[in-house]
Amino acid sequence: MTLRIAEIFGPTIQGEGVLIGEPTVFVRAGGCDYRCSWCDSLHAVDSAFRHDWAPMSPDAIMDRVRELSGGQPLTVSLSGGNPAIQDFGPVIASGRQSGYRFACETQGSVARPWFAELDTLVLSPKPPSSGETVDWAAFADCVRAGHAARQTVMKIVIFDQADFDWARAAHDRHPDLPLFLQPGNPEVDPALPVDPAMLAQRLEWLTDRAMQAGWFAPRILPQLHVLIWGNKRGV
Repeated sequence: MTLRIAEIFGPTIQGEGVLIGEPTVFVRAGGCDYRCSWCDSLHAVDSAFRHDWAPMSPDAIMDRVRELSGGQPLTVSLSGGNPAIQDFGPVIASGRQSGYRFACETQGSVARPWFAELDTLVLSPKPPSSGETVDWAAFADCVRAGHAARQTVMKIVIFDQADFDWARAAHDRHPDLPLFLQPGNPEVDPALPVDPAMLAQRLEWLTDRAMQAGWFAPRILPQLHVLIWGNKRGV
């Protein structure tokens, strides 16, 4: 079997969510069932880029990961696109034999049995600003599929008040999932610089909004990779 891979890069630090700051090699899958309005990885989403995606076997993927990490086991993050539309079970099985840990980030639209083999499953439903509509029955299937994972969390990107209110309702649906919020970055063009002051203001707004609302359930974090590297592709 082969999988469609947009890029494999690292080691670098995880820039967001529950594993923020953790040394990681990223395996970015090609293809997605969503088209978010603020997507910052269209090269791994839009089928117009499919000729740039490499068909790779699970062993070839792990050979590249081992090469990048110098053979030292670390966390491998399966991202995309949406990695859940492909079968990464054999990649996880191959990497575990060498001591690698696995995380996956997906919007929660497709449930996979291999979610149970993950160390960390990050379910990131997309708020109204994305232009997408969450299928909550499919999302619940993903939560159940990841029940045996070491940890399953929810992460939501917030751009505005509507997103904030939606995130509260999403948390009410799944109050047992640890929740991570982060302000969205409206500038997704990799050729344009990121304004750190603007990102800091958005983080301050989100923090103040949660505190004023007395909503203390989420952990609020920056997009660390954007603050450090901007919109550079492959980070």
